[in-house]
Amino acid sequence: MSHERNGPDLLRQNVGRVKSGVGGCFLGSHVMFRGMDLHSEFAEARWMDLYLFGITGRRFSSAQLRLFEAIWTYTSYPDARIWNNRVAALAGSTRSSGNLGVSAALAVSEAAIYGRGIDIRASDFLIRTRAHVAAGGELGSWVRGELAERRSLAGYGRPLSSRRDERLDPILSFARSLGLADGPHLQLAHEIERFLVESRLRMTANYGAIAAALTADMGLSAREHYLYVHAAFVAGMLPCYIDAEARPAGTFLPLPCGSVAYQGAPKRTWHRA
Repeated sequence: MSHERNGPDLLRQNVGRVKSGVGGCFLGSHVMFRGMDLHSEFAEARWMDLYLFGITGRRFSSAQLRLFEAIWTYTSYPDARIWNNRVAALAGSTRSSGNLGVSAALAVSEAAIYGRGIDIRASDFLIRTRAHVAAGGELGSWVRGELAERRSLAGYGRPLSSRRDERLDPILSFARSLGLADGPHLQLAHEIERFLVESRLRMTANYGAIAAALTADMGLSAREHYLYVHAAFVAGMLPCYIDAEARPAGTFLPLPCGSVAYQGAPKRTWHRA
């Protein structure tokens, strides 16, 4: 019975209609965006204000919006060697459209090791850890347990460099200038780092942990943090696409056939029957 109720019957109830709890466009009249008039109530809003309102249904202060924007700005690297920027550059080199190139680059940004997968895990870890500590739990055993279960700690360590993440000092300095660097999740992120260093686990906080801590202190859940950072790399992708497009086609990272270590079936001659 439950299967039938959630199957064809449910689909029939939605035939010919679009149900929405977030808004609608009334052509020639107005547009509603989560219960607010887009063109009057957001007439002077920043784009980030609207973007976050669409995700969370909440409005943020001017200082918070500036910090949300800075978190994106400080990780916008126009370097075509970076894995997702490379996709955008390859699209430019093959004369694909900018839209397709950046869309593909954003798609691979979902990477579990370097991209959005880490972001949602870092936010979830900090939020869960804060709840654990607030309930009287011990930090060290909790962190060790997380490492034992997941074999990594999202937001800590940086496989490509042993140096301090170059984004941290600028974003923390800016957060302090806005009065937004004293939140409990950010303090916890630093405490976790101190524990890891003192325990000789050789992991320091990277941008993923600090960004997740800052947004958690501004009220974002792990899911909201993931959706917010979705487009954080775009500003660095477009220059890579444009630069590769301006060069001779196919010259971005060409791979000679001789560089492929092929071990399959040998070359065959096909004969017509």
